[in-house]
Amino acid sequence: MCTTLVLVAATAFVVWALNPYRAEPEPLALAERDPAVVVERGSDGVLITPAEHPSGTGVVFYPGARVEADAYAASWAPVVARTGVTVIVPDLRLNLALLDSARGESVVGAAPEVSEWYLGGHSMGGAFAAQHVGSGDGDVPWAGLVLWASYAPEGADLADRDDLDVLSVAGGRDGILSPSEVAERRPHLPGDADAEVIEGMNHAQFGAYGAQSGDAEPELTDAQAHEALAEVTAAFLLRD
Repeated sequence: MCTTLVLVAATAFVVWALNPYRAEPEPLALAERDPAVVVERGSDGVLITPAEHPSGTGVVFYPGARVEADAYAASWAPVVARTGVTVIVPDLRLNLALLDSARGESVVGAAPEVSEWYLGGHSMGGAFAAQHVGSGDGDVPWAGLVLWASYAPEGADLADRDDLDVLSVAGGRDGILSPSEVAERRPHLPGDADAEVIEGMNHAQFGAYGAQSGDAEPELTDAQAHEALAEVTAAFLLRD
């Protein structure tokens, strides 16, 4: 009886994990048509590169739990256009960074021209990105973290790190992880980390995959939210 229950629970979990939030077709298509960027779907996930003048900096960005990689093309394309960074949004095992926190170590090979890498993620993806950077496991010398509606867990041991550039962006209308909850975990990041709040933005607007259960209603349109997010993220990546 116990074995049967475990099998049923395991099957239900796999079905749940393999039914992710999908990228909304229109924002994805707009990103793919942007002449300033190139959006490619490969075996590792989604690669977003500048059409001209690559900066030599790259970001590996983990999707939120049960969100497919393509859903972040719309929010990263304007950042790439402004900065020249290369972005890889990898496919994760069962769509969960929990099961694939070291994924960034293998996907950087898709962009050999990049000399400096940041790791980051949205929501749970960001938490496990922070955990991986803090672990010191792997061969990539991560320059920093880009956290969207996310946080570093205490166990990541990042608070005393002085070798990382860190950006943490919260949404003022986030119903999944509120700005106050992000602020409570701020001490787990290095003291000089940049912490920003985009008023009116909710949790799902960090990607483009439609409404998310438990989220609050935004006060910005998706286009406005992505513009504000691009401004904050680009300013961070372009600073000296």
